[in-house]
Amino acid sequence: MRIISGLYKSRKIIAPKNLPVRPTTDMAKESLFNILNNHFYFDDIKVLDLFAGTGNISYEFASRGTEDILCVDQDFGCIKFIKQTAEKFSMPISTIKSDVFKYLEKATLKSDIIFADPPYNFTEEQFSKIPELVFKNELLLENGLLIVEHSKHTDMTKSSHYSYSKSYGGNVFSFFEST
Repeated sequence: MRIISGLYKSRKIIAPKNLPVRPTTDMAKESLFNILNNHFYFDDIKVLDLFAGTGNISYEFASRGTEDILCVDQDFGCIKFIKQTAEKFSMPISTIKSDVFKYLEKATLKSDIIFADPPYNFTEEQFSKIPELVFKNELLLENGLLIVEHSKHTDMTKSSHYSYSKSYGGNVFSFFEST
């Protein structure tokens, strides 16, 4: 994986092969950040990265100037890799090792952007639980966005606060906003 833009542009980050991850493709990530670039000043926002995996999305935010990033993942190897990478590049990324649903049940930290990249084999019920918990617990700041990455085989259009989706190959980003 590589960082697309910002301070660490073109840096390659090589994750250990044994991590249980499916990193967002560079093409999809670049498209996502083109959308976000029109809505946010990256140096002014708080980001919560759920099912963070390798930290791919968080590194992109950090490279673009975001100073407040929290990654949540239940896999110890993923959290360890994110911590090591963040230290190596002096990125302002904090980590929490936790089941994401348990974290969302108790979370009080509000963010401008919440990005969730759960396993593609989740059921639609599991996918729908993410926006349900985010909005029930009011975890987005004013004008914030929840973005859930999923496969084209998952339909999130009926989930609460659904706004729109963008597809890139087999990847789909569904966007959710407060109404």
